[in-house]
Amino acid sequence: MPSTAEPSMVVELDGLVVLKVLNHCQSALPSFVTGQLLGMDIGRTVEVTNCFPFPGKSEDVGGGGADDAAGDGDGAEYQMEMMRCLRDVNVDNNTVGWYQSTYFSSFIEESCIETQFNYQQHIKTAVLLVYDPARTRATGMPLRAFRLTDHFMALYREGKFTLQAVAAANLPRSEVFEELPLKVRHSHLSSALLLDLQPECNLPAGGADFARLELHTNPFLEKQMQLLIECTDDLQQESSKLQHYERNTQRQKAAQAAYLQKKKAEKAAKLLKGEEVADEDTSSNPLFKPIPQPSRLEALLIANQMQSYCQQINAFSGQSFAKLFLLQSLNSGAQ
Repeated sequence: MPSTAEPSMVVELDGLVVLKVLNHCQSALPSFVTGQLLGMDIGRTVEVTNCFPFPGKSEDVGGGGADDAAGDGDGAEYQMEMMRCLRDVNVDNNTVGWYQSTYFSSFIEESCIETQFNYQQHIKTAVLLVYDPARTRATGMPLRAFRLTDHFMALYREGKFTLQAVAAANLPRSEVFEELPLKVRHSHLSSALLLDLQPECNLPAGGADFARLELHTNPFLEKQMQLLIECTDDLQQESSKLQHYERNTQRQKAAQAAYLQKKKAEKAAKLLKGEEVADEDTSSNPLFKPIPQPSRLEALLIANQMQSYCQQINAFSGQSFAKLFLLQSLNSGAQ
C-alpha cells in the first residue's frame, strides 16, 4: 500500500494531539470513532496542533433516527460550532484532516475512500490519521498517516473503474493510499514534565522495555492470516463477477451475430422479390444494449488490503525471528 517513492508531505503532531487521539480511540474500543484534525500546512509539512472528536451516533442529536441526512446535517453543524468556539479562545481551527480508529488495515474501504476524497477535494493537503491498537505490540507506534495519491484522485474523480479505465490510468494496485512519515513534537515544558515524572512511572533503569522481548506472537499472526484468507475469498467473488460479465458479453455477441445474419438473409430474400427494404433501428433492441461492466474499485481496495497485511506480517515476522535468534544465543551462552 505505501509507495516506495519519497513522500510528498510530512505530518508533524503536537504531543497533546497524540494524547487526545489515543484517549478518544482507546476509551471507545471495541467501537470505532472518528474526529477532526486542526492545524496548518507549511510547505511540505502538515502541522497538527489540535483535534476534537466527532459525536457518536448514540450521542449525536440526529443519531438513532431514521433520517440519516438530518444526522449528517447535525454533525456538520457540530463541527462548525466546535471550530467557532476554538476560534473564540484563540486556538487553531483550520481543518487539516481527520482521524479514525481501526484494526489492522480494515480502514481501506469505499466509505473511507469517499470521505478522504472529499477532504482532499476541498483541502489539498488533508491527511488521514489512523489509530490501530494492534500495532502497539508489533511496532510500538499505533498511529499512521495517509493520503490518497494524485493518480487515484484523478481516477476516482472520473468515477469509472472499468478494466479499460484502470489500465489506461496505469495505476499500480499499491498506489491508492500514500503513507506519510509522522513526527511528534513536544514543547520544552512538556519534555521537562515527562523527565520529572519518569521516576514516578516506575520505569526500569536506563529506560529498558523488556516487554518488547515477548515471544508470544501467535495471536497477531493468526489474525493477520485470517484477514488474508477473508480478503482472498472477497477477491475471488470479485473475480467471479468479472467472469460472469465476460460470459454474458460473449453470449450477447453471439446472439447479435445470429440476429444480424438472420436479418441479412431476410433482406437478401426481399431484394430478390423486388420488395423495398428499410434499415432497421437496433438502438431499442435489448440485444444491442451494452451490459454494464462491474466496478473494479472493490477489487483494487481488496488488493491494497492484502498487500498491507502481507507487509505487516513480513515486518512482524522479522522482529519475531530476531527475538528468537537472540533467545537462542542467550540460551547457548548460558549453557
